[in-house]
Amino acid sequence: MSIVLQGSTSGSVTLQEPAVAGTTVLTLPAVSGTVLTTTSPKAGNVIQVVQGTYSTNVTTSSTSLVDTGLTATITPTSASSKILVLVYQAGLNNGGNSSTGINTQLIRNGTSIYNFGKYSIYITSVVSLNGGISGGYLDSPATTSAVTYKTQFLRQDGSGSVQVQAFGDTSTITLLEIAA
Repeated sequence: MSIVLQGSTSGSVTLQEPAVAGTTVLTLPAVSGTVLTTTSPKAGNVIQVVQGTYSTNVTTSSTSLVDTGLTATITPTSASSKILVLVYQAGLNNGGNSSTGINTQLIRNGTSIYNFGKYSIYITSVVSLNGGISGGYLDSPATTSAVTYKTQFLRQDGSGSVQVQAFGDTSTITLLEIAA
């Protein structure tokens, strides 16, 4: 048996019973609006969100990139999707070293795709400066395979060591898959 609902001005909706034995329940929302009848999101819709956090201090004196420990992985549902990467890298600290800078970069699957600044933090006097940086990057990975984003940093200038997540500060990385 089918139920036909006539529109107030035109058109109709037909509810058809399933072709299997048993009972099927369809619960309609108790709010006004439109019932989604397709699984294809509109361009600009957020499809999924993934977040990673890290709060362990990482120290380096290297002038080559090293991991900050902050990472997150997302598997896009479509190769045409964009990934909006939002980063807050906390606890950047020059360790009290004079004329020392920190360079912080965003890495996708082992490749640097964005530099948050050659001098994410820089100080010319002997003082311990603790700060943070935030930024966003809209990426087009063009894949439906897992994509890993992370941050890396290095000592840009000067001597001694630099740190991230100093004093246990928490860094965050948020990945939003955006429909194309």
